[in-house]
Amino acid sequence: MDRGIVMQKMAERAEAVHERRRRFLVQALSTGLLAGGAGWNLQALAGWLGQIPGKMPEGKSVFELKGDVRIDGQPAGKDTLVTAQSRIETGDDSLVIVAVGDGAFMVRQRTVLEMSGKQLLIRGLQLLSGGLLSVFGHREEAQDVQMHTPVATIGIRGTGFYTEAEAQRSYFCTCYGRTRIAVADSGESEEIVSKHHDAPRYILAQPDPDSGKQIVKGPFKNHTDLELMTLEALCGRKLPFVIPGDSYEAPRRDY
Repeated sequence: MDRGIVMQKMAERAEAVHERRRRFLVQALSTGLLAGGAGWNLQALAGWLGQIPGKMPEGKSVFELKGDVRIDGQPAGKDTLVTAQSRIETGDDSLVIVAVGDGAFMVRQRTVLEMSGKQLLIRGLQLLSGGLLSVFGHREEAQDVQMHTPVATIGIRGTGFYTEAEAQRSYFCTCYGRTRIAVADSGESEEIVSKHHDAPRYILAQPDPDSGKQIVKGPFKNHTDLELMTLEALCGRKLPFVIPGDSYEAPRRDY
């Protein structure tokens, strides 16, 4: 057989294996299969999947998706482009992972997310409902991303974060980096500097009856370091901390 044909078939088989591994990764992330234990070890992860997700190619936005995902009102596919002005909607049992500019996003099921900005520079996020895990590269103060939920406004600069939006409260975890949380209608605010999920918060529509505060301590929930690692990889970066059991010593991102 012609050597060129052999090489082409080998490349096609390798691509098929890579695609199956990527799909396994998303399924594992969405079900929590890899949350904790050996799943937090990069060597074990590489053994299962073959490789860690890498920086998205130019002109590509969607790393993976499952279920009912709509971007800018249209059913999304792997070739759908996401811009800094896109709207992302997910249905039941659905999920999409995308990269836009210096940011990457894991949009959970039953979520509506609206972005604002110019070209690939996101300057604003409006989470109307659902859950969102995201990472951004370092930005100067004048380029902060303003994150809005029904009850809160959060200033984001060079940060990894997870948030959930409900009508009467929002959950926000500054996974690492610096954020400023403000209640939309009262002016109550808190600045948070976190190295590793240090200060999860609930932001309440009404003051807590015990403390009188609208920004109160919350639990660490519903997201993992492995998911953050995946998002940072799509932007060509590493986490700013070492996951327990991770012996991978490549340079890691600054906040």
